[in-house]
Amino acid sequence: MGAGVSSTNKAEKDGGGSISSSSRDSRPGLGDFPESCISSLFMNLDPPDICKLARVNRAFHRASSADFVWESKLPPSYKFLANKVLGEENIATMTKKEIYAKLCLPNRFDGGTKEVWLDKCSGQVCLFMSSKSLKITGIDDRRYWNYIPTEESRFQSVAYLQQMWWVEVVGELEFEFPVGSYSLVFRLQLGKASKRLGRRVCNVDQVHGWDIKPVRFQLSTSDGQSSLSECYLRGPGEWVYYNVGDFVVEKPKEPINIKFSLAQIDCTHTKGGLCVDSAIICPTEFKERLKQS
Repeated sequence: MGAGVSSTNKAEKDGGGSISSSSRDSRPGLGDFPESCISSLFMNLDPPDICKLARVNRAFHRASSADFVWESKLPPSYKFLANKVLGEENIATMTKKEIYAKLCLPNRFDGGTKEVWLDKCSGQVCLFMSSKSLKITGIDDRRYWNYIPTEESRFQSVAYLQQMWWVEVVGELEFEFPVGSYSLVFRLQLGKASKRLGRRVCNVDQVHGWDIKPVRFQLSTSDGQSSLSECYLRGPGEWVYYNVGDFVVEKPKEPINIKFSLAQIDCTHTKGGLCVDSAIICPTEFKERLKQS
């Protein structure tokens, strides 16, 4: 009789509100949420978090691939960038997630002289222009300038000045940037670096003239922004990032033309021993990262 009462009480508990094993199994789980709801949630998350949650289960994985999720992470000007580095034909066969992933990787264009990618967190553009994409006075005369190979440049070579009276490096770019604040900097070094017995050494024998007069940096944009500054080149044997100027992009899907330069054209003395690696356009808040790198 005791056993009968016990089993009856157990049955009553199971039917009267306590959770039985069968009812536990029938409760909704994460995999039961509609994919459309999960995708809508993902639109409010950063891309790294979306990728983490995509590992939870199959429903989350499928929801994380929705085109409208990744289109919300792409800047309004992404089609300009995608056409430039991926090509219109390739874009037509790619999902928005694939386009986003590809644009977040460094992509070369203009014959490999420029490199661009999309920052995952800010959605802004980072762009590098090699010395070969810049107009350098006297670059075709081997008495003054040479391109020298080096592993210290992402483009595997830099322009090296031996000696010259008139030094001028000019760049121009027309591009559609996502809305935001950007900085343009030159990456320069006094001296020619090489490796000897596995160690980095820098020859500074030809470095001269940069302590007499400062270098002038200029920047102007097609929408009227401009910047002008002067400073002496410093730190022989080290790569230094020199800020040319800042500019703000307020209108998406509109190309902006940028002209910039560095010049030391005082012909009372010669200048030499300068390496020009690249010009860089990056979100203004990234300038400190460049210095640390």
